[in-house]
Amino acid sequence: MTDQKPFRAIIACGGTGGHLFPGLAVAESLHARGHEVLLFVSEKEIDALALKAHPQFRAEKLPSVGMPAMLLSPAFVGFLRRCWDSYRQCREIYRKYRPSVVLGMGGFTSTAPILAARMQGLPCFIHESNAIPGRANRLAAKFASRVLLGFEDCRQRFPGSDCIFTGTPVRENLGQPMDRSEAMRVFGLDPSRPTLLVTGGSQGASGINQILFRTAQLLAQSGVQIIHLTGKNDDRLAAANYQRDEIPHYVAPFHHRMEEAYSAADLVISRAGASSLSELSQFGLPSILIPYPHATDDHQKANGEIYVRTGASVMAEEKEIVPEIFAATISNLLNDPTRRAAMAAAAKKLIPDSAAKNVADVMERAVREGIK
Repeated sequence: MTDQKPFRAIIACGGTGGHLFPGLAVAESLHARGHEVLLFVSEKEIDALALKAHPQFRAEKLPSVGMPAMLLSPAFVGFLRRCWDSYRQCREIYRKYRPSVVLGMGGFTSTAPILAARMQGLPCFIHESNAIPGRANRLAAKFASRVLLGFEDCRQRFPGSDCIFTGTPVRENLGQPMDRSEAMRVFGLDPSRPTLLVTGGSQGASGINQILFRTAQLLAQSGVQIIHLTGKNDDRLAAANYQRDEIPHYVAPFHHRMEEAYSAADLVISRAGASSLSELSQFGLPSILIPYPHATDDHQKANGEIYVRTGASVMAEEKEIVPEIFAATISNLLNDPTRRAAMAAAAKKLIPDSAAKNVADVMERAVREGIK
């Protein structure tokens, strides 16, 4: 708790888990300090589901806005119309709510709130989680008071902007590492066996699932057990594959207490989204990263390269994976505790575990010092 006079903040964080969950982490930090937070979210289902766990925060839905690839098209006219609607809605909410500071977590859900804040002379910030910023943040940076960075490497992508490295916030309800044996009981697995966690993030990852379907039989004699969070479509097929190959397993579409899954894992196979990487850092986990191949500007590969360069991860591109080589990579890492320990230590150093506090500190200082 700080001695700063309580104020009202707006955090625009809707559209994807990569924007929403870090935004909620900052909201939790501000709320714990006695400040009031209003969330701007999108009309997507993921936002509504996540907010059920956070009844302490009021939320307003802004029109979903995604820039079409073709600028000279009927879709672009619709994009501009929704941007204007979103901007007008923000102006009206600011008039009634009277916020002291505005934070945008990325995506075009954040652009109108930042522009409206700038037009009203409010301190406003954007947070960029990835190594390569998206189009929305590149635009919003022109209006923001400061740009907050999840990776120091991203600073060069915002020439002319005042940038502050904060790290990417991790939500409070993710929890802290727990006793491994206790975590294993949750999944009905053997604490003495090496455990592989496979996850594609909040939306699952069918590409990763297909790779594991082809690789599982090659792991059958390795002694591994697998926790596989498949997303909503592939759980039955994954379970059938592991049962056929006699690999101990826990398969589910999702697991909402991820601290249990992370605490059970010796090695993680994951996409390379910024929020997923921040969680791997918080729990100090070695990983095999498979970047989402269709990510804008291939930003997941750029994220992953930071983890590979520091020794926290190894990375494989989805289209180049050969099951026999991939299975050997998994087995070699699981059989090399010294290397995994070094990878885990490197992961812990990459992202500050105080990222949510860091962002909240910047916002408080802006209100206290009258930064525009």
